[in-house]
Amino acid sequence: MRTIGNVAALRLGQAVLSLGILLGGREALANTLTQNSSWTIDRAGTTAKYRVVAYGDSIFAGYNGSLSNVDKRAATWVQGEYLSNSWNSDIEVIRRTKSGAKADDIYNNKIVAEKSHMQTANTRVVTFEMCGNDFLQARDSFADQSGTCSYGVLDTALANCTKYQELAMQFINANTNAATKKKMIMNLYYPGYDADNATSSCTDASSGQKVNKQTAMFPRLARSNYRACKLAAQYGFDCVDAFAEYMGADYDSNGDGKIDSDGLRYIPGETEDAYVTRITSTLRGTIRDANSHFENSGTSFDYILSDDTHPSYSGSTLYVGLFGGTGSGSGAPEYSGAQIVGGKNPVWNRYGHERAGWAHSLFNPLAP
Repeated sequence: MRTIGNVAALRLGQAVLSLGILLGGREALANTLTQNSSWTIDRAGTTAKYRVVAYGDSIFAGYNGSLSNVDKRAATWVQGEYLSNSWNSDIEVIRRTKSGAKADDIYNNKIVAEKSHMQTANTRVVTFEMCGNDFLQARDSFADQSGTCSYGVLDTALANCTKYQELAMQFINANTNAATKKKMIMNLYYPGYDADNATSSCTDASSGQKVNKQTAMFPRLARSNYRACKLAAQYGFDCVDAFAEYMGADYDSNGDGKIDSDGLRYIPGETEDAYVTRITSTLRGTIRDANSHFENSGTSFDYILSDDTHPSYSGSTLYVGLFGGTGSGSGAPEYSGAQIVGGKNPVWNRYGHERAGWAHSLFNPLAP
């Protein structure tokens, strides 16, 4: 179910769009929008309550095009539901997020400024994601160029992403509660992969030819994803490989003996150059736009909303204020017990947020 709030909220969003607060469907946001939420997954007959804290941009926020409502079943909510089932406990999912925010903003104004949320005694999982807006805005800037192409905007996005991911890990390690069992980072999928397979308006200085936008963007995104997972290993984090989960099919399409999504995963110990070659060249034929995530050769699911950027989701939305803010609530798990088989709920691979939440759950602590 892909709702974007009620009609009034949609009209409000359109009015704000015309004022220039939001720029385009790809979330190139001129200004940021706070979309925090706090939701307790309340399991019947339990008294213990543990906390999952998530810092990030619109992905963890559950942004769906509305200023006022976010997806309730966003990735970390789904992760919390899996935890609630395996621990037989209540799980408090705290999302401290800013839609449209770049990596430095997430680091300074969410992770650092709102560190108290990960310092509570019941915190067990801290996860974060960032950098999507750095690359989206850099891509838009590159696409707008004429004359001789300058790749500096893309290189700056990569450098800033690496810088603030490392700072975030260092800060979380120094400030999260000692009882925390797991720390995680989620890397980037590639929204608009098919749309980027087009020539630029600018001309490469060396070749004198127009540049394929996907070819310019992809290696830098791949380096960013490698560094996210490499830094995670260095600082004691787990790396949730969203690129592999979203961009590779769940069957072996090229006959190499590996399910495509498994073949695209980060491999510990691999060099950065080897990873980039494997992802952008060797296995490029197995990469599919996340609008068509194949379960098998004949069945696919759309992991991306119609804006070609944000993950699709199941279920209802949560009100977070007229122009953003904080929403809260509680309720029973939506999938539990016999509905979760082999660590998977019935829709684990049908929606982008469900897939990301399941991917987080693979690293969930066995006990609180």
